[in-house]
Amino acid sequence: MAKKIPMRQCVGCGEMKNKKEMMRVLRSEEGTIVLDLTGRKNGRGAYLCMDRECLGKARKNRGLERSFKMNIPEQIYENLEKEFEEGEHVRQT
Repeated sequence: MAKKIPMRQCVGCGEMKNKKEMMRVLRSEEGTIVLDLTGRKNGRGAYLCMDRECLGKARKNRGLERSFKMNIPEQIYENLEKEFEEGEHVRQT
């Protein structure tokens, strides 16, 4: 039997993709929201395509707010954008 590929839905565009192709946004026990580049940290996770457009869509359609059932301050989206850019540099090198 073929190994099952874990699929996740992007909170930005709503597309289903392979978990490995996506970035995990994590809400930790303390309620902080960060990018989980390893995909292994404890906490509630939501997934985004590795595309800045999807982060923008998630911001607009409040996808992260729905996933985490909490209000997300503008500052957190700005931090995620910075982390996103740093992650892009890491993937390109």
